[in-house]
Amino acid sequence: MAITLFKKAREIITMDEELGRLKNHDLLVMDNKVAALKKEITREDLKNNYLKDKNMDWQDIRTISAEDYFIFPGLINTHHHFYQVLTRNIREVQDVELFAWLKYLYPIWAELTPEAVYYSTLVAAGELLKTGCTTSVDQFYVFPRQEKLTLLDEEFRAAQEIGIRLHACRGSMSLSEKDGGLPPDRVVQEEEEILADTSRVIEKYHDPNPQAKQRVIVSPCSPFSVTEELMKESIKLARHHGVMAHTHLAETKDEDEFCQEKFGFSPLEYMEKVGWVGPDVFFAHGVHLNNEELKRMARTDTGVAHCPISNMKLSSGTAPVPEMRAKGVPVALAVDGSASNDASNMIAEMKSCLLLHKLQSGITSLGPEDVLQMATTGGSELLNQPEIGSLSVGQAADLFMLDCNRLALAGGLSDPVSALINTGTNQEVDLTMVAGEIVVEDGRLKNIAEREVAAKTNKLAEKMLASKADH
Repeated sequence: MAITLFKKAREIITMDEELGRLKNHDLLVMDNKVAALKKEITREDLKNNYLKDKNMDWQDIRTISAEDYFIFPGLINTHHHFYQVLTRNIREVQDVELFAWLKYLYPIWAELTPEAVYYSTLVAAGELLKTGCTTSVDQFYVFPRQEKLTLLDEEFRAAQEIGIRLHACRGSMSLSEKDGGLPPDRVVQEEEEILADTSRVIEKYHDPNPQAKQRVIVSPCSPFSVTEELMKESIKLARHHGVMAHTHLAETKDEDEFCQEKFGFSPLEYMEKVGWVGPDVFFAHGVHLNNEELKRMARTDTGVAHCPISNMKLSSGTAPVPEMRAKGVPVALAVDGSASNDASNMIAEMKSCLLLHKLQSGITSLGPEDVLQMATTGGSELLNQPEIGSLSVGQAADLFMLDCNRLALAGGLSDPVSALINTGTNQEVDLTMVAGEIVVEDGRLKNIAEREVAAKTNKLAEKMLASKADH
């Protein structure tokens, strides 16, 4: 049994409403959970009150001096596309909006292989872990016809190796260009095939238990890339298996025009028609929703994964997050795909979120504490996994540490939350723990060789880009 004792943390930001922030406290991790948060945990206290094996030696317990560190709950990223690591920073799509961006990239993504999915997952998950993120949703929806259906299996394999907590979306596209959709035929699947493989992935990988490290989400890509029938069957399948459902929605004005023209409804009205609202549903973006629609989402407890950097980069607009929060819509934070963000950095996402809404909605519309809530307990609420996102006894041992003696934080330690979000020259943390396992230490990933993975990923990316030139 792995036991870790963090001694005398300068401050623990628990994100637990009753505990608040704890100064000069010890934090004990046992059985992948938080076992104790106390002013001091002594050897005798540990032996008498916590250890099942009374003969265990003190030296068998990993003790970490945390006097110069802030400890935070692990961050939760609620929307991503890991595979897009392979197509970030392409100059031709740096200055185009969503639909043109997608049409340029689809042919490149059609070259995805199992190896490409595996390595892109390592890179994206590695970036997340190094920026304090311990849980991520990933929506994978590109299944090239020349490849086997087991691409999502490679995501789970890589996630298990690197140590991140993964909610993987079995995405889908069934409406090709010839049928009035956006994606080319090469990445579109038949609906029966999609539903059958979604069931396979749920049965093989979904863990419904508390503290689960892997779960599956049913996730048609968007209203403009799947048929109405697939939307209806997908939500039925999700509810049959008791899993979450997720899709893109109301990201751009183009999408609104598409839905009005094709279905005669706004994007949210269309989702309501096909049964896609409720506490088991959350949408990525939600930029173009009006006040009445926000009220309906709040009444049905339908959530939103807010992706501020992606929305800014693609010029999609600003999601009305302060209004969502005021009305009771569940809102969490997300980095979105690496090709529309070019980074998998949850701390940078928090800062961008804070500044964007201060600019758009007023100086008091959102504070650092609000943004951290979206990135922690907001994420756990959205994903219906309440044992993550905060630190208290019995919660998952998902956390990260930030060194207060960094030069870039000097003079800015009076508020740990603001220091995390607003201050510094980079956002890489010093230590990250997931389910009691230290996966980042001294700022480095422990379970992979970073430079080797980066070099291999670069080669795969070059090969995929070259394929576009060949076509």
